[in-house]
Amino acid sequence: MRNGWSFIRRAGLPVHCVITCVMGGVGTSAMADEAPTVTPYRPSVSSPAALSAPGWVEVEAGVQNSRGEDASRRVTLPYTFKLAFTPDWGVRIGGDALVRQTEGGGAAQRGGGDTTIVLKRRFELNDDSAWGLELGTKLPTARRGLGSGRADTGVNAIYSSDFAPGWHTDLNLAVTRIGGVPAGQSRWQQAWATSVSRILSEQWGVGGELAGTRQGGNASTAQALFAASYAVSRKLSLDVGVSKGLNAASGAWSAFAGLTFLAARVF
Repeated sequence: MRNGWSFIRRAGLPVHCVITCVMGGVGTSAMADEAPTVTPYRPSVSSPAALSAPGWVEVEAGVQNSRGEDASRRVTLPYTFKLAFTPDWGVRIGGDALVRQTEGGGAAQRGGGDTTIVLKRRFELNDDSAWGLELGTKLPTARRGLGSGRADTGVNAIYSSDFAPGWHTDLNLAVTRIGGVPAGQSRWQQAWATSVSRILSEQWGVGGELAGTRQGGNASTAQALFAASYAVSRKLSLDVGVSKGLNAASGAWSAFAGLTFLAARVF
């Protein structure tokens, strides 16, 4: 991830703020017995039906370095703020704090990314499984060339299950109405994701995922992802992984690392 951290320095991001966030999560581990456990959504494409701990602001942050089939590169600093009002209702706000995009010819752009707001509802089936429903909108907050410049709206259906001791799966099926598309392309995009994760110990876990999109008039995408996670405490989890596009429309490789932590209790 050296290229990602070099980007952070070049972009002028106050690295000490990132370190402070991490150390804040570690430093409060003494209160771990009194705090709930984090519910990471990253780094997979799919979302679980479960929400984060009610009343707590949970934060996800990371760095991702993606390479296209050509010489293009895209380095991002994704973030998400999550707040659950109850075990069944919650919201989250996310996006890319910074984006550095380099085209094949070497021209580079830098700036903030688009912002997504999601309202989430969970429907418990039993102790081991649940449905979920997300209604979200993407706001065009990115500068020209780093985003579509139009708002998107979509809905995501989720099924999550602990189907065996130590094993978990999340199935997602989403439909999005895209605000701006080139002539000949459909405004409607379907997306799917299937992930399976395995708890190896009290601290370590691994997971794999297949995901993709389909849109009329545009090439379908598909990717495979593998990640590992490490629970520093109940309030802090770290992750690292890679993903690989499975066709020419999906990009080549991506490498990523990040963390999820409980930031503060608000009620």
